[in-house]
Amino acid sequence: MSLQKYAAEFIGTFWLTFAGCGSAVIAAGFPQVGIGLVGVSLAFGLSVITMAYAIGHVSGAHLNPAVTLGLAAGGRFPPGQIVPYVIAQVVGAVVASAVLYVIASGTAGFDLAKGFAANGYGAHSPGGYSLVAALVSEVVMTMMFLFVIMGATHGKAPAGFAPLAIGLALTLIHLVSIPVTNTSVNPARSTGPALFVGGWAIQQLWLFWVAPLIGGVLGGLLYRWLSPDSPAGIIEGNRS
Repeated sequence: MSLQKYAAEFIGTFWLTFAGCGSAVIAAGFPQVGIGLVGVSLAFGLSVITMAYAIGHVSGAHLNPAVTLGLAAGGRFPPGQIVPYVIAQVVGAVVASAVLYVIASGTAGFDLAKGFAANGYGAHSPGGYSLVAALVSEVVMTMMFLFVIMGATHGKAPAGFAPLAIGLALTLIHLVSIPVTNTSVNPARSTGPALFVGGWAIQQLWLFWVAPLIGGVLGGLLYRWLSPDSPAGIIEGNRS
């Protein structure tokens, strides 16, 4: 079953990165009918909702190293599976970025210098936000994301609604933090585009690993403290 779990994480993270970053690269600023910040936020949220329903029963639909680590910190995921989950997620994001690059570069106006949905701070923040602001934003947003995931997938939570709560939480996170960092809260999602942009995106990538991982652990620990009896629902992916 482990191979199927890793394949599911690869596919799910591919979809999140391709759909979310693709909406930003291809559709956000399209003349006259661009989807804008709200549309990109919804795209990321919808990618999680659709994959949570599709593969939640297979792998838990983490799609994010910070979620995997946070669930382990919260007692919902076996630590021994963290590394293969993260590898599958990162590879999925990189492959998605490669496919997106092939499609996006098919127009004469394509320019990697525009960012390719990479995350950044300072001069590479959409709103010019500082390193400290970016760090705080990513830690807090990821912490709250894990808090929602832990609560929505609690065994006593309303059955069948966890993907909606989680996807809508990710939408809210993007609505707030796209101007700050282009919104990461997901090291895999950040790694894919950064590898294609290179230069500054690679140099700043460390923040989009460190901050989400810290936030994920904090969110998992916070909910574990708040609800120590926390029975797991199906979406955590801790079934073997």
